[in-house]
Amino acid sequence: MNLKNYIAAVKDFPKKGILFRDITPLLKDKDAIKNTIDKMCLFAKDNNTTIVCGPEARGFIFGTPVAYSLGVGFVPVRKPGKLPRKSVSHKYELEYGENILSVHQDAFKKGDKVLIVDDLLATGGTILATIKLIESLGATVAGVVCVIELDDLKGREKIKGYNVHSLIHY
Repeated sequence: MNLKNYIAAVKDFPKKGILFRDITPLLKDKDAIKNTIDKMCLFAKDNNTTIVCGPEARGFIFGTPVAYSLGVGFVPVRKPGKLPRKSVSHKYELEYGENILSVHQDAFKKGDKVLIVDDLLATGGTILATIKLIESLGATVAGVVCVIELDDLKGREKIKGYNVHSLIHY
């Protein structure tokens, strides 16, 4: 199945000059979403994953079924002000701004092998911030799997040394 057939290109979103890759057509097609999750799980099974995490919000969409399929837990990586208990945070740059990500202080423990699941690897800022959060709590990154990678933005260079797999490349 060619997953690119289920990605819509939206010009000038969220601002002028950005070509946004919209995953909602993929999400609404039962075969495309199943194929996507299955491919992510194949990558994850080779990485001794003990827990899955996903950055807000689309990482939740893909990370939770991957965690379920692997029989491990899921940790949401949230935007500021969304977590009710003590948390740790990391500020990072996006391709069109900046943001902060947070996790609960007890989200990961030493010895955890964390698989990061997200929809997009662009500049690498979100994934790098997630890596910093994981490692700050003593866990290790088992791998990173994304639906889409925007190769021209060279986000993979920011996360050299980590096992990264993307299903679709633009």
